Amino acid sequence: MGIKQPEVKIYTTPTCPYCIMAKNFLRENGIEFVEKNVASDRAAAVEMVEKSGQMGVPVLDINGEIIVGFNREAIKRALDLK
Repeated sequence: MGIKQPEVKIYTTPTCPYCIMAKNFLRENGIEFVEKNVASDRAAAVEMVEKSGQMGVPVLDINGEIIVGFNREAIKRALDLK
């Protein structure tokens, strides 16, 4: 059996520098993710607010754990990265 990939969704806007940093961090660590652009996808924006209670981006959903903002340590913990 291979290692199960974590299920990662990231809610972003195109102009958010922290969103770009978060996506780069995930890529650098080989983590696949689904990006939801809340600027153009109204349903994704509603979903993000329901999950996080936040309007700000980025919001990461890692296996159901919600992380608001680019919090490198919280992301590493949620992904079990060293």
